[in-house]
Amino acid sequence: MIRFARAAALAAILLVTPAFAHDGVVHLGDINISKPFSRATLPNAPVGGGFLTIENTGAEADTLVSVKAVEDVSGDVQIHTMAMEGDVMKMRQLADGIEIPAGETVVLAPGGAHIMFMGLKQRFVEGETVKVTLTFAKAGSVEVDLPVLGAAADGAASHEGH
Repeated sequence: MIRFARAAALAAILLVTPAFAHDGVVHLGDINISKPFSRATLPNAPVGGGFLTIENTGAEADTLVSVKAVEDVSGDVQIHTMAMEGDVMKMRQLADGIEIPAGETVVLAPGGAHIMFMGLKQRFVEGETVKVTLTFAKAGSVEVDLPVLGAAADGAASHEGH
């Protein structure tokens, strides 16, 4: 009887846990998060970036409304976009978040939309990890690890064939 109770409790915990990782993808309801990474920063750098891919497999749009650092690595964390205005690259905060349309994928990548760590309190060191909590309007919140790659990295490290 005790064994059955333990198994039932474990099954209940697994059913109510909204996010899990499989093959490097973090699942949160209809949202799939993959290819997370950050770039190493120089000592005393004021800012750092975070990047990932968000897929919405649902029938309704959702919005990434906020990102928070799990550890105290920066003064603020914002969702930013970059765009050319004439010959000048301009960056701005997306205060209302970034929409993930139903059935579509949004890529946060260098040179485009990204996570911006403002007022870094420590440098991002290659080989370490920056932990963030992503909050979506409908799907809820999930913690994601951003592996810190080299300062010039353009994408997440590939693990294919390993």
